[in-house]
This record gives sequence, structure tokens and C-alpha cells, in this order.
Amino acid sequence: MGDSSRKYAFSWDLLGVNLNEARPRMGDSLNMEIYRLFQFTMRDVLETRYGSAEVDKIFFESGVLAGTFFFERYLQGISSVAELVKTIQDKFRELGVGIFRVETSAADASSFTLVVDEDLDCSGLPDTSDHICIYDEGFIKGILDAFTASSYEVNEIDCWCSGARTCRFFAKKVG
Repeated sequence: MGDSSRKYAFSWDLLGVNLNEARPRMGDSLNMEIYRLFQFTMRDVLETRYGSAEVDKIFFESGVLAGTFFFERYLQGISSVAELVKTIQDKFRELGVGIFRVETSAADASSFTLVVDEDLDCSGLPDTSDHICIYDEGFIKGILDAFTASSYEVNEIDCWCSGARTCRFFAKKVG
């Protein structure tokens, strides 16, 4: 289950084995406002303690870890980029993450421009002129790294919070 010196090393077991048994009347859904309450209060406390730059690193690394686990649970065994994209689209919609699409893709999978409309983390938030989807950058990196067994650099190039009304990411293979 992971490093025994850590109290909460991630595994899918932490989420509960049978959510229907755990929440027979409530189900597995959650109001987005409550999700964001958790996310942004956690970020606020962490920023107060560690500063914004360090918290951005933590959110990015958390995203990479989550993207890797997401790949292993939902995308394992996929062999083509087209199948990967279709499955991500289906899973993101099913799980309420957002509406995923690929705008551009290099033939050799060395780079992608990816879009997430109605993004769970930021759609509808006020304009701040910031690109805030740092966790999402890591999440996408985790998926791409796991799928290709390569390393990608992922940067958000447009964000709802910077006025774009969508989240757009550029991913480029490095090394």
C-alpha cells in the first residue's frame, strides 16, 4: 500500500472500496461549490504557510500523481492517441471534470494543444488575469507521461480566469 512511514500515501483504497455501500442515499456526486470550497481553502492555508510559488509546485506535483493514477485506473491498455483522447473525453464528461478535446496534435505525439471547457477547477470564477490550473497542468502531464513512457512539459496557455472562457494547455515532449 505504499511507504509505511506515511499516513496518507495515495492508493485507491483511501477513497473507499464501495461508494454505493458507503453512501447509499447520497450517492457519489458532490456539489461543485463544495469541491471548490475544499480546494481553495486548502490552497489559502497552504499559501499562508508556504507562499504561492511553493504551493504551485505542490499542486502541480499532486496533479502529476493524480494523472498517473487516473491513467492506471481508467486508461490502462490503450494503444493509440485517438483511443486515448476518446476515452479521456468520455471519462472527463462522465466524472464531471470538464469537456476535453484536442485542438492540435503532432503526428509523432511530440506536442499537443489540449482544451478543457467547463473545467471543474475554474469555470465561472472571476477574472484575475492569472492562469490558475496548475493542478490540471500536472494532471495532464501525469497522463501523457504514463501513456508515452516519456516526459512532457505542460503549460496552461489560456484560462477562464484570464478571460479566455476555456482552459487551453500546450504539452511538449522533453528530452
